[in-house]
Amino acid sequence: MAVHTPLRGLRCFCVAAECLSFKETASQLYLTPSAVSHQIKQLEESLGFSLFERQTRAVILTAEGRRFYQAIHPVLHTLSATVAEFCQSKREQVVSITLPEFFASEFFVPRLVGWSTQYPQVNLRLETVKSRQDPSRHTDLQIVLASSKPTDKTAYQLFAISYVPACSPELFQRLQGEPADLPLLETVPLIVHQARPWCWHQWADQAGYDDFRPRQIIQLDSMFSVARAAQQGLGIALIPLPISQSWFDSGTLVRLFDEELHTRDHYYLVQHEQHQQKPEIQLLIDWILAGFAKCNNSGTDE
Repeated sequence: MAVHTPLRGLRCFCVAAECLSFKETASQLYLTPSAVSHQIKQLEESLGFSLFERQTRAVILTAEGRRFYQAIHPVLHTLSATVAEFCQSKREQVVSITLPEFFASEFFVPRLVGWSTQYPQVNLRLETVKSRQDPSRHTDLQIVLASSKPTDKTAYQLFAISYVPACSPELFQRLQGEPADLPLLETVPLIVHQARPWCWHQWADQAGYDDFRPRQIIQLDSMFSVARAAQQGLGIALIPLPISQSWFDSGTLVRLFDEELHTRDHYYLVQHEQHQQKPEIQLLIDWILAGFAKCNNSGTDE
């Protein structure tokens, strides 16, 4: 059995057991889905039992498959770490990270200045998602916005965010002709991210604005679209701080009120367990934690 079972089949099985998708396994291993299915089938024939239950759009580990994964995964992990130790100087070092689109463009990428000088041997691959509703990607690290600590084994709390009412300088000037109090929000469109359709009402509650009746609410599907719409004069938006601070510093957006919407949301940096053997990942973790330390009193939850 040990002699005739190829390592590539075992590796293929472990990846499939983690993502529960032959299609995603094929993408990660640069194979075709049919090749993945063939390798899994060969392994099942060698073992003499089924590893997965095949469903229409998914695969699920059988009880035997789950036990086999728990037994074989530590062995392959140790083997991979040993091989990596002996060819560390020759292997290409790449760290992949998934993060929200607006966070990446406005906050993360500007803080990467200096990375290439300090770590020229480590390549980075950034993948973005529009909102927390988008499916997660299988990357080494992930930055997520969540109201509680993610369930992954290691999660670092970066900082909290709040939302402030803001609009374009031109709209701000026009609104100066209106009474300088909260009811002016009932005279212009209010812009929100569709993931937070009730955020203006939550802001009004926290601000003590009774009987809040907005004239019109416009929902957009990304925070970048929300900020751009406000900048172009479409209406007033709730803009997240501190990640949007550069928009205010440049005068692109103007804050209308001191009152902020405070939520339980924090940004977290999540490290996935199966990639902990890559030392370059820790380099990026340390870089991120150091770069964001000034944003809030950040801590680590493990």
